[in-house]
Amino acid sequence: MSTQSVLTPPPPPVSQGAHEAPQPLKLSYRNSLSKDLPSGLVVFLVALPLCLGISLASGAPLLSGLIAGIVGGVVVSWLSGSQLSVSGPAAGLTTIVLGGISSMGSYQGFLVAVVLAGAIQALMGALKAGVIGMYFPTSVIRGMLAAIGLILILKQIPHFLGGDSDFFEDLNFFQSDGLNTFSEIGRAMEQLQPGALVIGVVSLLILLVWERPFIRRNRVLQLVPGALIVVLVAIALNLAFDALQPGWRVANTHLVRLPQIRSLQDVAGLLTFPDWSVLSSSKVYVLALTIAIVASLESLLSVEAVDKLDPHKRRTPPNRELMAQGAGNFISGMLGGLPLTAVIVRSSANINAGGQTRLSAFSHGLLLLMAVLFLSQVLNLIPLSALAAVLLTVGYKLTKPALYRTQWKLGWAQFLPFIVTVVVILFTDLLKGVGVGLVLAMFYILKANAESAFFFHHEPSFQPHTVHLKLSEHVSFLNKAAIATTLDRIKAGTHLILDGTDSVAIDYDVLEAIENFRQSAAERGVELELRNIPQVEALGH
Repeated sequence: MSTQSVLTPPPPPVSQGAHEAPQPLKLSYRNSLSKDLPSGLVVFLVALPLCLGISLASGAPLLSGLIAGIVGGVVVSWLSGSQLSVSGPAAGLTTIVLGGISSMGSYQGFLVAVVLAGAIQALMGALKAGVIGMYFPTSVIRGMLAAIGLILILKQIPHFLGGDSDFFEDLNFFQSDGLNTFSEIGRAMEQLQPGALVIGVVSLLILLVWERPFIRRNRVLQLVPGALIVVLVAIALNLAFDALQPGWRVANTHLVRLPQIRSLQDVAGLLTFPDWSVLSSSKVYVLALTIAIVASLESLLSVEAVDKLDPHKRRTPPNRELMAQGAGNFISGMLGGLPLTAVIVRSSANINAGGQTRLSAFSHGLLLLMAVLFLSQVLNLIPLSALAAVLLTVGYKLTKPALYRTQWKLGWAQFLPFIVTVVVILFTDLLKGVGVGLVLAMFYILKANAESAFFFHHEPSFQPHTVHLKLSEHVSFLNKAAIATTLDRIKAGTHLILDGTDSVAIDYDVLEAIENFRQSAAERGVELELRNIPQVEALGH
């Protein structure tokens, strides 16, 4: 029998829409308006300082993060197939942006790379590259969510205490000021602001009360997001401190800081546009490809995680998501904005606030736009400790102890990739953690696949010293190591039956390993009987 006849036949063709299945559930925008608008307000309150903080950390103009947030809300929300994910500037891209601006020599030159990255992402989506998002194991996705939850809690404690000078969404363990996540908490305790702490504690208590059943049963109160009450109370408390106890007033560095815009001329003066002269440099294309790949991976990971958090279990079409993110980055770059991705922090806040459809993400984008144009003076009164309380509750919901208990009960094959992903993300970054977790998960997948390659048993007593090794239906190169190891352990004096009767396909690599064993079996004192196992020419013979 020829070698070709035993190779696995090509899989049946898959229709182009196989990975773009329609959503199993469609909610009416009108019916969900009462939940989407309050949720959009919560996301806006969370996203506002994050957009500003990422701009500062990236060495970019202050308005650039807000532009990316507005585009992510107003544009990407409608182009994406996800109902609950929220897009905007991501903390994971800050180092790339910092290095990119330096490499290109100006922020205007960097914007060209953002525009090109958007075009590359759209092309990736058109070429169906989004399918990679389907191959992230559940244990790794859950680990990513749990790690983000822990990081949110640890990183918001200093803002909660009023003693952190770093930007609001600094998710890196090792910080630019030489401190790390834990030493920053220690320093924050030494620099604690009593007023910020009081506002943080009161805000946290309000959010906890707002989760109680009696609030949810009240038709009026359930329409009011807890985060809005928190912001109003926090502003009132800080104004009261200023009047009655000035020493407790929250420092300006721990308030929201929006750029002041009083006229359209101010807007025009704050906008930055691409410098197309850098197209002659090869650096811009390398940078664009880097942004496109990293932003695409973060977006695919985020929407996969959001789908798991979605109470309605809707699926996001990954290729459409790539095209939506590509369009968003193209527009953001053209208007002077930072590169954007689907962001798990804002998306989690959206889900926890009760968001139902894309209207919540869209309304958050509109609120960001109105805030920039009309509300800067009011919003600059909001203490960051109040917003930190909102993120503390989001973080806890992502990393509840019940999640760890569930993963433990599922066994080592699920728990180990999960906990390793958590630890590596905590001490490095999201992509590295997911990468390590993915490798570990693949090890268990390959191990399980190898162990299912054959059925191993001894024959009844009337056939003494006989071992029957029956191969499974599909035997691939992944099974080679397990089969070769098993054959090496066969003892002298054994009658070995190697049976391929039930096998539809046996990979050439496995056949070659069997052939190598066949040629040495007699010398080892093993009587080998092959059943429906084709012989091939082994290397070196």
